[in-house]
Amino acid sequence: MDRNIYRGRLERWDDDKGFGFVRPESSSKEIFIHISALKNVSRRPVVGDVISFRVEADDKGKSRAANAAIAGVPIIKPRSAKVREKKKKGRSSPFSGLVLLVVISVAGYAGFDSWRSRQAVAVGNAGAIAEPVPKTWDNAERYQCDGRTHCSQMTSCEEAKFFIRNCPNTKMDGDGDGVPCERQFCNRW
Repeated sequence: MDRNIYRGRLERWDDDKGFGFVRPESSSKEIFIHISALKNVSRRPVVGDVISFRVEADDKGKSRAANAAIAGVPIIKPRSAKVREKKKKGRSSPFSGLVLLVVISVAGYAGFDSWRSRQAVAVGNAGAIAEPVPKTWDNAERYQCDGRTHCSQMTSCEEAKFFIRNCPNTKMDGDGDGVPCERQFCNRW
C-alpha cells in the first residue's frame, strides 16, 4: 500500500451538511472529510464505512481527507469521461445529424415539388380532348404558372394552352373541349 494513502473507518457523518470524521487505522486522531473528497462514488457514505484517502492541509493548515473512496463501493465514471468514450466509439456528432436533416429536407422538398407539378398538370388536363401542345424549352422559359386563371389575363393562344395544360385551377375552357380561350385567341374558324 502507498505510504501516502491511508485507511480508516468513518466514525461520524452529517449527511445534511456533507461532512464527517474518519479515524485512520494507524492513529487515534480523527481526520475531517468533506463529501467533495468522495468524488464519483455510487452512494453517500455511512458511519462504519472503511474509507481510503490521502491527507492534505486545508486553507487554515488543518488536516483533511482528500481523494477518498469507500471500500467496496463502485466508482462511477464522471459525465465528461462518458462523453469522451462515446465519441471514441464513433458516435456521430450533432453536426452530422444536422447535415442528415438538411439532406432529407432537400430530398423531401424536391419530391414534393415534383408531385405538385404532376398534380398541376393532371388538374390542368382534366377533360382535355385536344392533343397536348408539346412542351419546349421556349414555352417553359416564356411562361410560368403564376396564378392567372382566366382568358382575360392571357396574351396569346399559345400562352393560354400552356396554362391550361400546366397550371392548376384554370377557367379558360368553358365548354370542356380542351381548347382554351376560343373567343379571344384560339378560335377554330
